Amino acid sequence: MATLETTFAGLKLKNPVIVSSSGLTDSAAKNCKLAEAGAGAIVLKSLFEEQILMEIDHMDDPNFSPEGSEYLSAYVRQHKLEEYLNVIRESKKVCQIPVIASINCYDDSQWIDFARQIEAAGADALEINILALQTEVGYTYGEFEQRHIDILRHVRNTVKLPVIMKLGDNLTNPVALISQLYANGAAAVVLFNRFYQPDIDIEKLAQSAGPVLSNEADLCKSLRWTGIASAAVSGIDYAVSGGVHSPEAVVKAILAGASAVEVCSAIYRQTPAVIGQFNSFLSEWMDRKGMESIAQFKGMLNQKELKGVNTFQRTQFLKYFATFE
Repeated sequence: MATLETTFAGLKLKNPVIVSSSGLTDSAAKNCKLAEAGAGAIVLKSLFEEQILMEIDHMDDPNFSPEGSEYLSAYVRQHKLEEYLNVIRESKKVCQIPVIASINCYDDSQWIDFARQIEAAGADALEINILALQTEVGYTYGEFEQRHIDILRHVRNTVKLPVIMKLGDNLTNPVALISQLYANGAAAVVLFNRFYQPDIDIEKLAQSAGPVLSNEADLCKSLRWTGIASAAVSGIDYAVSGGVHSPEAVVKAILAGASAVEVCSAIYRQTPAVIGQFNSFLSEWMDRKGMESIAQFKGMLNQKELKGVNTFQRTQFLKYFATFE
């Protein structure tokens, strides 16, 4: 009988299916149900830096004194953080699986103290999302990547719990950044975070929101970079996020080098019952292939195992697209 146990970011998981940060994980009651459905771990809904700043701006009054504005700012930050810490504490009481906190930020001005309190509240790990588009005309190349490293370094100097970096797909060379994140103490990386998708309403002549949920086609990009990066930087753990809509996708992610997958849209579209379906398929597939553990086939099809035939990079472009002439 195959065992589905895996290790991700130093955490022992009973299976590789992690519920990713979303509205699915914003309360202890919801997290308890996800654990009962078979999740290997949960990532709490992110604490957003922008949300805190927007609330401060909304409540601020121009008639306040500088001291009053500063007090209000500190109050809002601490109030939002305390709400978040309570979700951590309550989730740990009812969940027998790892509870991973999540913060979404674009600078490191607030997160040092936040990370310290998140650790004290009992989170098993901390996932950091630095999701932003770089659009400034005067942008200095490498500045965005360095921001990841600086935030990670400052947080790692503050807490002992494992730190996971969830990356966006707008990086020139994810492998180089992952190497630096590993060197600066990251326990794992998640590929990739999902941007807000814009659209345009041609009848209303207005901007609108695009699809919120991912689709199966999104998996390909994560597989490519997991396959490349896990071969080049093997000391760090990987999770695939985006496009994990079928049980087969879980197997593909592990073959590419991932220790786990983060699932969200599939649960929204179906129900938490999909978690059990993913795990059942994985167990049956492993038995059918004679695999006794996740480690036995993890990375079997990443870049280094393809004997010089690099299907993850552009060298195979002509081969695969010649059939469409």
